[in-house]
Amino acid sequence: MSSIINDLQNPALLPDKTKKVSVVQTHISIVFVADEFVYKVKKPVNFGFLDFTTLEKRKYYCNQEIRLNRRLSEGIYLDVLPVRSDGERYTLGGGSGEVVEYAVKMKRIPDEKLMKSVFDSGDLTEDHLKMIAQALSSFHMDALRTHEIDRYGKPDAFRVNTDENFEQVEKYIGVSVQENEFDALKRWTDDFYRSNRDLFFKRIEQGRVRDCHGDLHMEHICFTEPLSIIDCIEFNNRFRYSDTVADIAFLLMDLEYHGGKDGAAILWNFYKELAGETDRNSLLTFYKVYRAFVRGKVDSFQVDDNNISSDKKDEAVKRARKYFQLAYSYIG
Repeated sequence: MSSIINDLQNPALLPDKTKKVSVVQTHISIVFVADEFVYKVKKPVNFGFLDFTTLEKRKYYCNQEIRLNRRLSEGIYLDVLPVRSDGERYTLGGGSGEVVEYAVKMKRIPDEKLMKSVFDSGDLTEDHLKMIAQALSSFHMDALRTHEIDRYGKPDAFRVNTDENFEQVEKYIGVSVQENEFDALKRWTDDFYRSNRDLFFKRIEQGRVRDCHGDLHMEHICFTEPLSIIDCIEFNNRFRYSDTVADIAFLLMDLEYHGGKDGAAILWNFYKELAGETDRNSLLTFYKVYRAFVRGKVDSFQVDDNNISSDKKDEAVKRARKYFQLAYSYIG
């Protein structure tokens, strides 16, 4: 993908006028950030829980990304554009040659509008938190619920996710997670399933398992007008089909990860009241452990990405260690 990365940093090869282009990489995407728009190309990777290894699959999931994210954002997700190669260079949107990739075109959201930026500047208020709670509680109450989605709320079905996490993280013991943390988190998770099996079924009966967002952290909450929530999980239904508490647990965990424990408590209290949740602290802890572990896993994956520099890998390992330590602190 290096030639695509090099070529699409040239403003002349993008479909919209821009003075500059920067590149941000995740374990699954290459994101080209221009002045007014953002273009996201999916990497041809297979992590088991996602498979982008064929062009057809990458096109399908680009379209899924637009469809699903429009549920929580207005005018942000615009189009799916082809990336073409004429044998000499890559162009986005126009040009001649074979279609070799696809890109999701999004309106660029100013960094200062992101919840993470507002939090970092010390300007996150209770009004912001209440606005988020209102948006999420409304979304969760209206989100799709079917018998198929309910099935993902069963303990054995959700356990597929946690078992997969432990299996995929095992190789990073001693790198991004300590063995004692890993072992304790695995034991605690196993014990929770044994002790709370009936709770999972009760949540299904209460209609709390829905087609959610799946990746709710602060960089995905945007204080636009109206509030926008972006970048939901499009690549695997079982990460979106979940208990609504699992969804908001991600955001609460992320706030706590960045030192916003008080804000997380306020947000949870607002959300609980609006969503009609009561006495769900043990369930919330379970899902915060799960979410912190997932983030640690995702950052750990960057160790094996040849497109990422050694400095960036070191930063990813540090983040992963902090996430795993946070998960461990929840069970202490």
